[in-house]
Amino acid sequence: MKELLQQDLSVVNVGLQSFAANITAAGGRATSVTWAPPAGADPALGWTLATLIGDPRIEAANTIAFERYLGAQPRLVDLVRAGEVMAGLGPGERRILHAGPPIDWPDMCGPQRGAIAGAILYEGWADDLDAAEKLAGSGEVALEPCHEHGAVGPMAGIISPSMPVWVVENTASGNRAYSNLNEGLGKVLRFGANSPDVLERLRWLGSDFFTTMQVAVRGLADPDLKPLMAQALHMGDELHNRNAAASGLLFKRLTLALLGSDLASDAVRRALEFVAGNDHFFLNISMAAAKSMSDAAAGVPGSSMVTVMARNGINFGIKLSGNGNQWFQAPANPVDGLYFPGYTVDDAAADLGDSAITETNGLGGFAMAASPAIVQFVGGTPADATANSRRMLSITLGTNPAFTLPPLNFGGTPAGIDARLVADSGILPIINTGIAHRQAGVGQIGAGITTAPMDCFTGALAALASGLQK
Repeated sequence: MKELLQQDLSVVNVGLQSFAANITAAGGRATSVTWAPPAGADPALGWTLATLIGDPRIEAANTIAFERYLGAQPRLVDLVRAGEVMAGLGPGERRILHAGPPIDWPDMCGPQRGAIAGAILYEGWADDLDAAEKLAGSGEVALEPCHEHGAVGPMAGIISPSMPVWVVENTASGNRAYSNLNEGLGKVLRFGANSPDVLERLRWLGSDFFTTMQVAVRGLADPDLKPLMAQALHMGDELHNRNAAASGLLFKRLTLALLGSDLASDAVRRALEFVAGNDHFFLNISMAAAKSMSDAAAGVPGSSMVTVMARNGINFGIKLSGNGNQWFQAPANPVDGLYFPGYTVDDAAADLGDSAITETNGLGGFAMAASPAIVQFVGGTPADATANSRRMLSITLGTNPAFTLPPLNFGGTPAGIDARLVADSGILPIINTGIAHRQAGVGQIGAGITTAPMDCFTGALAALASGLQK
């Protein structure tokens, strides 16, 4: 013992950092290992987690789900009205789709209520805003999540029957996903705005713009989205909050498709000017592509792979591949971000939108290493962006070799969130997000970073374990 104490002290410290600090202060060396009890130190949940780690049934199911995700090939195949292709939105149906997990009208946040009222006016189901809000609260209009209809929408996420939707098909298995058009920034429906100028823009998007873009999409020489998205990652996008490169790449394809069309030049010019002036134009297509890829992995019994993450401005919800169509919800975590001048956290709505489907697929916050410039918008440093991507490797089944990150030596993005690894490590999926004002129609007031709440994952794992025992 005397000989041991005379040697240079070199300690591996597990747990509290203060123990290491004391050793260092005394002249020793200490290497700290960050550790916390798994499953939030809940004994029952810890035991459940222990039974799931290494379960050969789950491992086999996750292999199938992850391979289906990796094999997905999203292709932009059409732009059509929602009611023409989406079940439940056909003629005579009064149904509006919204972002996030299920929620009733009285419980919705301000932006989502404002956007639904605006969609009712857009459809002509009410003559004024008061009548639209009463109709929404009467139960005569069905309000359901986009994800229940194979669709996704940013922020409020509103899709109504006559709105145009992008159609993205995973050609590997034939499943399709849908998303609405991006209106640009400012006062827009997805932030709850429903004024006459907002509705006028929506009507133009649903008429002249729709006609022009439909011709362009149907005439695309190269409709494959995966290579375009991969190229955009190499050009500084992360395909959630930054889509400048992807929007530019799509603009070139759309322009070439329109050059030989018989459409009126004024209509073509106005449509292309709108696309060129909207750096977020590709976001909705990125989301539909991501939805088509994650849906390919859904429905594998026993799989702990996350296939949906979505928020409705109140709650955060997830789905696992192995739990069927079941939602697992918890209150949405606050957003740590940068606010536009004049706004603070007190003005903000809780995390909102289906756009976390990008993170579900290894993009967005998981691909921040590809987009160091994004930190000027959401906060942090370029080093933080790279660290975030590296940290997500701890909770994923693998990486996506189709989406590579130059700062990580062209390694693939972390992909295939495993709910078991989230609960075991305590590391939560990170999400880049915009911040909406809590009042309808004010618009975006900032952007930042948030995480999915742990209770979603622990609830989903408890259900998965119960299903395996049957």
